Amino acid sequence: MIHKPWGMISQFVNPAKRKKKLLGDLYDFPEGTMAIGRLDVASEGLLFLTTDGKVSHEIRSNKYEKEYYVQVDGIITQEAVEKLKTGVEIGFDGKKYTTKPGKAFLIEDPKFPLRSQKIRDERHGPTSWVSIIIKEGKFRQVRKMTAAVGFPTLRLIRVRIGEIELGTLEVGGVKELDSFIKKEK
Repeated sequence: MIHKPWGMISQFVNPAKRKKKLLGDLYDFPEGTMAIGRLDVASEGLLFLTTDGKVSHEIRSNKYEKEYYVQVDGIITQEAVEKLKTGVEIGFDGKKYTTKPGKAFLIEDPKFPLRSQKIRDERHGPTSWVSIIIKEGKFRQVRKMTAAVGFPTLRLIRVRIGEIELGTLEVGGVKELDSFIKKEK
């Protein structure tokens, strides 16, 4: 597992040959290592890596919860949080898609280290944090969900997959896991 920093591509090869940082810049991973799922360049947090395609497929399935701490623009309302729980309509693959029900609740500022690029300051208005827990993972889904309820995402950090938590792993840190995630009930 790694704590993916902001501004890094969740890949080992950059087909566009842009000057973006890659996962392989963090550690000397074994040949054939791949990211399980992805976090976009602007997202941070828990990312699993493996050399086993079957493990990758298992974890990307809808068997495991993925929890995100999301800083949003404005003070998110309880009404918006309730909509996030029941599912919201987003665009996916050029079509409208309603997200599956999940979990969401307000949280206090989780006090993560500052990003390498500043988000914004107080002059631009207040922000708030929400935890969003889903089992699916459509392209930029969490960002689209918060925008759909009127509170665009400013910062997104995945903090848990299944029973494995990001915890205190430092930004850019790598930790080898002894075993695969246990199935949730």
